[in-house]
Amino acid sequence: MSGARNYLIVTASYWGFTLTDGALRMLVLLHFFRLGYSPFTLAFLFLLYEAAGIFANLFGGWLASRFGITRMLMVGLGLQIIGLIGLSLLDPNWSAAYSVAWVVVAQGLAGVAKDITKTASKSAIKITSAEGNGQLFRWVAWFTGSKNAMKGAGFFAGGLLLDVTGFQLALWLMAGMLGVILLAGALSLPANLGKAGASKTMRELFSRSAGVNILAAARVFLFGARDVWFVVGLPVFLYSSGWSFWEVGGFLAVWTIGYGLVQAAAPSLVRRSSDGLSAEVPAARLWGVLLMAIPVVLAVAIIAPDYWPLDTVVTVVGGLALFGLPFAVNSSLHSYLILAYAGSKKAAEDVGFYYAANAAGRLLGTLLSGLLYQFGGLLACILGCVTMLVICSLITVFLPTRAPEKEAIRAT
Repeated sequence: MSGARNYLIVTASYWGFTLTDGALRMLVLLHFFRLGYSPFTLAFLFLLYEAAGIFANLFGGWLASRFGITRMLMVGLGLQIIGLIGLSLLDPNWSAAYSVAWVVVAQGLAGVAKDITKTASKSAIKITSAEGNGQLFRWVAWFTGSKNAMKGAGFFAGGLLLDVTGFQLALWLMAGMLGVILLAGALSLPANLGKAGASKTMRELFSRSAGVNILAAARVFLFGARDVWFVVGLPVFLYSSGWSFWEVGGFLAVWTIGYGLVQAAAPSLVRRSSDGLSAEVPAARLWGVLLMAIPVVLAVAIIAPDYWPLDTVVTVVGGLALFGLPFAVNSSLHSYLILAYAGSKKAAEDVGFYYAANAAGRLLGTLLSGLLYQFGGLLACILGCVTMLVICSLITVFLPTRAPEKEAIRAT
């Protein structure tokens, strides 16, 4: 019972964090686009945010093993509060170069906060789940899906707050909300949750099972494929097509909430196996191919509009809606598989390593989103997405369908 209680507290804490994280991304993107920043400069604003996440995930897992998940969760929430307050101090009278540098540093702090919090939260699921792979998949799917639904709500909140309260006040409101969540979590969670023997050497820290390494490589290109058109290209395309801030934020919110709901339902869409891998790994390969087909069709429709009956904006919106279904199932499967492959004694380190790869994929996708959109429009972003999904699908061919005996988890 205490495991379920801790799971719910961690999930609720991460919900609040994710709400502010989604709102922050939309606030920064739309506020600075309105100020006249180019798509590539907008992508640059997020580079340190994503790059910092690589190291935060990698060493966040080690820190969580050494100092406990509760402490690292509180550190992540605290860093986000500092980042939000720091960003609110931005002075419109500063030069463009100084303003960009300030935002990049503040975003870098937010990136560290996000990935420390995520690594701690997802590691807690492995530790609090005590009923085998069946419960693990359900808990991971619900956590991941509900988290993305909250992120979607954050996108909408960010666009709405920018219209209603303005940039600075919105940041202050979010910082205050996180302060309440931090205090509640610190008083509710056991101090030593997840504390275990951490790796003592760098070689030990980077030593992973084949499943963890291969899945991490696939994750780089899965999330790069999403962010290469989702981070900068799509919002700028919609805003340039005449959509308002709250309409752009609202659409991304609806998409992300729907994506989160599909993630939460993923266990019912995937055939289960008694060993937790022999059916789930082939399912990841199949859903990867289905995902890849959608941007291919979308690119063809944009290249040959005379042979396509729908307006380009309608086509893009509809294509993104379809893209969300197989992407959500893929993401949920990957989130489950990392915990299935992870060593139980150092789950936080394995999860941190995996999400460091996730952050590397977001970094790659973010950079290419701005760069490709600036030089080739949304079509270039979509073609970049196709390329990354081809690589991701090829990598998943090598995923093992059996866990090492010492790491195997008995399914319920």
